[in-house]
Amino acid sequence: MTETQGNAKVLIVSFHHPELMRGGAQQIAYELFQGLQNEPGIEPVFLGSVDSAYPALYKAGACITGFDQRPNEFLFLPQEYNGAWHRTSSIRLIDAYCEFLETIRPDVVHFHHFLNYGIDLLSLTKRVLPNARLVFTFHEFLSICEANGHMVRRSDQSLCSQASSVRCHQCFPHLPPEHFSLRKMWFMRHLQEVDVFTCPSSFMIDRYVAWGIDAGKMRHVSNGQADCTRGARLPAFDGPKNRFGFFGQLVDIKGVQIILRAVAILREQGFTYFKVELNGDNLRYATPALTKEIEDFFAEENERPFAERIVHRNGPYQVDQLASRMARVDWSIVPSLWEEAFGLVVSEAWAFRRPVICSDVGALAERVTDDVDGIHFTRGDPDALAAVMLRASTETGLWERLSGAIPEPPSLAAMVAGFLDVYGLKQKPNGSSVRRPVSREKVAKGTDAPMKAQRPSRRPARISNSG
Repeated sequence: MTETQGNAKVLIVSFHHPELMRGGAQQIAYELFQGLQNEPGIEPVFLGSVDSAYPALYKAGACITGFDQRPNEFLFLPQEYNGAWHRTSSIRLIDAYCEFLETIRPDVVHFHHFLNYGIDLLSLTKRVLPNARLVFTFHEFLSICEANGHMVRRSDQSLCSQASSVRCHQCFPHLPPEHFSLRKMWFMRHLQEVDVFTCPSSFMIDRYVAWGIDAGKMRHVSNGQADCTRGARLPAFDGPKNRFGFFGQLVDIKGVQIILRAVAILREQGFTYFKVELNGDNLRYATPALTKEIEDFFAEENERPFAERIVHRNGPYQVDQLASRMARVDWSIVPSLWEEAFGLVVSEAWAFRRPVICSDVGALAERVTDDVDGIHFTRGDPDALAAVMLRASTETGLWERLSGAIPEPPSLAAMVAGFLDVYGLKQKPNGSSVRRPVSREKVAKGTDAPMKAQRPSRRPARISNSG
């Protein structure tokens, strides 16, 4: 590790801003940004992308804007994004990004995703800032898997443990096997520019090393969070522990449909003495089939007398609402259909001493120990989930035993310390805490780049002070 003269600038590049779209990857990126703000001698800058859900955030002629008038927070406005090859075709946007880097001049650039930016921005970043440390955190398997990075076979929805030209062709029969060979070469060409990769779980490291990432560049840093309880300590609910909660995105791969099917099974069996609370949003990103299944379920549910309704939909939530949402449940169900990279909702449940009922795959199985601090069920099997829910609702002492064994979730402080080590920066507990916010005026005018002479602009302003 090295000590820097003055403040070390760290640019955090995030998939989205978590206040615009909830999601684990962007939440972790933003919490890291906030944690670094409290580190003496570190000056973090946050860059998050947006999508078509917020057209009003796109400013005429601008490619990068400020966000909500906050210092050191910026929005990247994607244009002409090629989703097949994950590259940005807009010359204006590429020029704007280069100008942004030359203005900020970070010592470390930490990508938490390439989606909406382009995998080729890794090479571009290294070309513009050859002396900066380039860090990339994998939050899923999009580099390996064209099927949304979930490594779930499209033919039968089974899990896929490895990629090959023929196997990938089987999921995308309209694309020849050679396409996937070229795709891997394209990704590897740009990933080779990265100095250090990190993954939040051990099984992810094994998967990426098997795919071809240099094991010597791989580091394990768990996703940590600030204390989401905000000091709240929820007492145990008297009586049967028969209240279940889902927290997350209402999209196919998160498996909320498995919960609805399990409820239907239990109802048919005559067991109705339990409640389920759905907390989440982003149904607009679900398939039409899932959207219809959810809408049909609630159309039937809402026709029942209120006292006979089992499932309640609470809508989206922010971190500061977790305490009130968790107070209404005894168990957190995480029925993901893919091998989650970490499972941030597990940490959130643990913070409130709520045992987790989860699919038996990926990081969920790695983190939750079956029948010790939570319960596994067979991935994608509503009958198996129904059996676990019945047991959880009726077995005396089960909740108390599992809740008492829940480990402390990874902290924000531990994650910040882990990434400072990855960055090659020492923590300075007694150092200067003065930080120099990046001026929007300087970004807009391109005047905060002391190492590069200003050149006349050939195009309209691409970095805006607005927002």
